[in-house]
Amino acid sequence: MVGCNSSNQDKVFIEDNQIVIRKSDITYKFRPSFSIIYSEEDPKMAMRPAGIEGVPYNIITWTAYQGKDADLDEVKRSESSVGDGFDDAILEGEAAERSSNPFNAGTVFSISASDMEMKEGAIHLTFDDHEWFQFSAEISDLEGRNPSIAFNISPKIDGFFSVGYTGAPEYSLSAVTEIWQPLVWQEKRFPERPIMTLAFRCPIPTALVHDGTHSLGVMAASAEFPFDPLPLSTNSRFGVMVRNKEGKAQPQLFAPVPGGQGSQMKTGETFQFKSYLVIEPGKIHEAYENIARSDFGFRNYRKNETISLNRTFENMVDYSMSDYAWFIDSLKGFAYSTDVPGAVKNVSSLNPLELAIVMDDPAMFEQRAYPTLEYMLSREKFLFSLDPEQKIQHPSRSMTGPIAPVSELTSLHNILGQSNEFFLELAKMEFSGSRIRNLDVAEKGDSWVNAMHLYKASKDEKHLELAISGADEYLQKRIETKQTDFADPYSPGSFFWNAFTHRWVDLTELYEITQDNRYLEAAHDGARRYTMFTWMSPAIPDTQVLVNEGGKAPLYWYLKSKGHEQMYFPEEEVEAWRLSEIGLTPESSGTSQGHRAIFMANYAPWMLRLGFYSDDPFLKEVAKSAIIGRYQNFPGYHINTARTTAYEKPDYPLREHKALSINSFHYNHILPMASMLLDYLVTDAFVRAEGKINFPSEYIEGYAYLQNKFYGSKPGEFYEEDGVHLWMPKNLLTVSHPELNYLSGYNQGGLFLAFMNQFEEAVTSTVKVSPEWAIGSIKGIDVLSDEGKASKVSVSSLEVEVPGNGITAVRVEGLSPKVGFQQKILSKVPASKNHLLEFDFGNGRAMVINLGEYDRRGYIYLQEDDARFSSVTLFYEDEQGNVESLKEENYPFEFTIPIKGAGEGVSFWFSAKNLNGNVETSKKYRL
Repeated sequence: MVGCNSSNQDKVFIEDNQIVIRKSDITYKFRPSFSIIYSEEDPKMAMRPAGIEGVPYNIITWTAYQGKDADLDEVKRSESSVGDGFDDAILEGEAAERSSNPFNAGTVFSISASDMEMKEGAIHLTFDDHEWFQFSAEISDLEGRNPSIAFNISPKIDGFFSVGYTGAPEYSLSAVTEIWQPLVWQEKRFPERPIMTLAFRCPIPTALVHDGTHSLGVMAASAEFPFDPLPLSTNSRFGVMVRNKEGKAQPQLFAPVPGGQGSQMKTGETFQFKSYLVIEPGKIHEAYENIARSDFGFRNYRKNETISLNRTFENMVDYSMSDYAWFIDSLKGFAYSTDVPGAVKNVSSLNPLELAIVMDDPAMFEQRAYPTLEYMLSREKFLFSLDPEQKIQHPSRSMTGPIAPVSELTSLHNILGQSNEFFLELAKMEFSGSRIRNLDVAEKGDSWVNAMHLYKASKDEKHLELAISGADEYLQKRIETKQTDFADPYSPGSFFWNAFTHRWVDLTELYEITQDNRYLEAAHDGARRYTMFTWMSPAIPDTQVLVNEGGKAPLYWYLKSKGHEQMYFPEEEVEAWRLSEIGLTPESSGTSQGHRAIFMANYAPWMLRLGFYSDDPFLKEVAKSAIIGRYQNFPGYHINTARTTAYEKPDYPLREHKALSINSFHYNHILPMASMLLDYLVTDAFVRAEGKINFPSEYIEGYAYLQNKFYGSKPGEFYEEDGVHLWMPKNLLTVSHPELNYLSGYNQGGLFLAFMNQFEEAVTSTVKVSPEWAIGSIKGIDVLSDEGKASKVSVSSLEVEVPGNGITAVRVEGLSPKVGFQQKILSKVPASKNHLLEFDFGNGRAMVINLGEYDRRGYIYLQEDDARFSSVTLFYEDEQGNVESLKEENYPFEFTIPIKGAGEGVSFWFSAKNLNGNVETSKKYRL
């Protein structure tokens, strides 16, 4: 036995013709075994649907080699799987004569070293001569964290070759704690057969098996996974697997991939590849972090290279109000034509309402928030299309709402001063039933999550008891018990990544209510598992990368097929980190092969917050890497095709729809993304101030993964000061240094400002307060934070010094904010009587919406559509007793009437023309 020490405890040595690795007094045996897959002809590698029950996911497949099983099943395409990210060539490709098992892609030669010798600090593996190839391998880096294994293959005949290392320890599934193969197999969800994940879908380039102490893998060396070009299926040089031929859990790596890049070899050529035999201490998500940091250089790597996040946030809000944002006033929603022609889709009324309040912006309220509020109260589904023949993604044209989930209704109840009891009444109705809101996913109303939100609005202890008892059951059945399949009854359908982990965002909310550490621990565990969908490889090189070569931006194939125009941006060389996807996730299981990384990182503020609660730097750094220094305006949806700086440009989205061709634009994402950035700014201040800057929040649920906190409806704490209102109107501050993001608020004592430095070195900056938003002059500046400096420069400006990655918080005395809309809409008014009315004519519904001292409105709509009426006229009496009328010539038949001065109520009635040309008249109703 020959050994080589990496520490007093860890060794690598040869025993019984096996490579033995001892870690922490545990011995692991790696056989010197490889599988060579050979095919004379191209096995025609192509992606096809996996056929996993309830999980849209595409996998790599091959033409079954002669005599091998063609075991790939045909999968019927769903109407949900149409639009951006869904590739017709994959979803409608032939399954016959194909297999997803790489061992069926050719003749398999199982070889094992005939001799091993320790020589010059490495273990040399000798293999018997083979008539079709020459093969050798070496184990080195014996004193490193993990030893490496490198092989050479030289074909003696032409053809397609793939080499798999298949000698790692193998286990029955019952003997392991959990497994992981990107992107969908985790916990004890085990592939039904050997299935390969190509390099371009590996957040780290290995599969992992956890034996209860260590996480084991076979990982491609960083040098084998280049940063540029952007990883795609066509340039993937390797693949990983967790299930072997015998059905055991075993990490394996194959390079090249059968039929993939580099697999076609000629006689006498040589192919080399290096990987590592990974034995990492801790759980799989802990091994994931260790590998990300130690092997691929993950760190706090991003900064505000060009402008602050505040300026990006303001640019994005401006964009949302422009014609380019494609909000269709008549339908009260954002165009969704990227996927569903003629349809509109909204996420939540809370996104624009939050922006209107925090930014003190009545135009945002009138043009986006209020129309969306009516949409959420009346529509049946998020996706609304007047075309009855439209089936793509299952839209609805029905007015049988509310589409607003329980949490949105309860949040609206709290935000608007609890003066609209019908929000709570509707929430309770939704709690008692079920509804399909998005795609074809049914949501059950009486969940522990919805009970929690009802408690937040009603303070009824029975709802809190339901939430706690339901959450406790959830901990036991979903978290403490490792999942073996995808039939998760607590999950809203396995598509977006939050359906593959447990509900860690909701558990964070429950922790904040109860302060029960069990929920914090569960939330922390879920967030850690979610990081395993974020890219940690390929490693970011410390080099410049050429982009937009020849002045052309990448052209996304899907948009090219829709007739979108080529875009042009200057050719330039930039630092690689600016182009990196590290910290972002692909969109979903069903679109991960095309949407490499999406900019909608709504998980980031939650991870940042949980990183503070749990003292977890990894969560904080993943959060920052997802948000900071990526764009100056709305960047579209995803990174795909090739690397580019186009997303960074402030004018990138300021184009007509068909002039955008680099990535897809889902216009309903603009406002949620702005809320995401605001959430990040508030949370960053909260974390850096160690909880001393703390604003109360409501909850924005939306749908899919678009959850964030809602701020601005209640005052909070700013160090020792209470009653501080979050207030961030556009252009309030001009900050000279782009590395400083800021948060602002006010109370009677003055203006409160917090500056968060995104750079590792200290920054000094001048800050000018706009006279548009504040009157008076600066009398004094108090530094409230434990670090940083600030001083007066002029009557309207100051200078701040902020430590590297630190915070400087100040109170500015002498300036009075010019607050307008925010104070009016947040002013409390009495609740209305008869606030919700259902009536028989047209199966209608009417409600009084109190908007503080800002306004009071009646919203009235009919659920009957244009199958009965061709036009509808609403008559109502104003506060002077005059009869007013509003006419709708087209469905939907909905009306908004002013009733601020109408005292105890308003009378209204209808006259409608039916399809026979006859006029139907209703009785009078009182609202």
